[in-house]
Amino acid sequence: MADQELRDRSGRLLGKIRPSGPKFEIRDASGMIRGTYDPNRDETRDSSGRLVGKGNLLATLLPIS
Repeated sequence: MADQELRDRSGRLLGKIRPSGPKFEIRDASGMIRGTYDPNRDETRDSSGRLVGKGNLLATLLPIS
């Protein structure tokens, strides 16, 4: 599976979601990991490992600017 780019309305890259083994990770535009989603557990966690919530909430972890 290829990386999924997330862009704002003007086309500026906000981040990328990419597969990482059985999980998915989201990185911001500078390449820093913001969190992971585990489809087997249906949980999203932030970069510190804290539970964000159930379901794929990766896009909510990107900073809004």
